[in-house]
Amino acid sequence: MAQPRNRYSTVSLILHWLIAALVLTQVLLITAHEVGDPQRTFINLHKSVGLGILVLTLGRIAWRVANPAIALPSRLPVWQRLVARVTHVLFYVVLIVIPLTGWAASSATGRDIVWFGLFNWPLLPIGGGRETAGLLMDIHGLVVKGLYVLIALHVLGALKHHFIDRDNVLHRMIPLIPRRP
Repeated sequence: MAQPRNRYSTVSLILHWLIAALVLTQVLLITAHEVGDPQRTFINLHKSVGLGILVLTLGRIAWRVANPAIALPSRLPVWQRLVARVTHVLFYVVLIVIPLTGWAASSATGRDIVWFGLFNWPLLPIGGGRETAGLLMDIHGLVVKGLYVLIALHVLGALKHHFIDRDNVLHRMIPLIPRRP
């Protein structure tokens, strides 16, 4: 019988931490834009990074379908397993909805998205101008707030596993943390 996996694959780890770093980058870029960005440099980078997150998230979902998640510790109550799975699914949903609504808002106003200065990202066939873009940006902002809640739950859950449950759940995503016996 095959040994159960005790950590995620290298691809899973890279996608997880790369997307996490890009989400942090997004926060920094939008903050810099709000402080003052007359040439729209930060917002243009924000759009490029957001579309990168969309592509990476779709890749991560495909990888996850082909490589199912590691089973949670069997001693965890059913409600904790459910919260963990729902949280992960919601992460995928918001990491798709956030860039899609941003992309759609740019498309509604006909604003080009130049992906990292390399090429024009195709706009979605959406009209409606500023009014539609405003509605889409309201949704964008609301879902971002949901992302912050998910990140807090995710980090708190990881810390709970490491410091309270004293299991190896955190080791599975951070292999540098020694595995507990």
